[in-house]
Amino acid sequence: MSIPALGTPHAVYFYGDISCARELSEEEVMEAYELNTGKVIIETIDKMGYDPMAIPGIVVKNYGSFSWGKSLDNAVYNAVVIEKVAGMDIKTLLLNPQAEMKQSVLDKHYMRKHGPNVY
Repeated sequence: MSIPALGTPHAVYFYGDISCARELSEEEVMEAYELNTGKVIIETIDKMGYDPMAIPGIVVKNYGSFSWGKSLDNAVYNAVVIEKVAGMDIKTLLLNPQAEMKQSVLDKHYMRKHGPNVY
């Protein structure tokens, strides 16, 4: 499943849910697994229509998370953030299956770190 934006730690680094790409077909796995994994990631980002630098990571079904960033260090940092927010989300959803974060809260926390008036 996608990793929903449920808290401000998520919102500081990812401007929305971290998408989950579809499972690769048997043919995609057998033919060119690594290449096709990349294609499925791109397919998902295109389908969802978001800026990949605003959500610098994705989950691939039956594989795990992938991340990227402005540098190698930033990409690794984003990978750690994905794992942390995924853990926080599962605990949140266990306590409250209807948990959600309002768009205004997401906007506030993401834009204060990445928007035109960063502070």
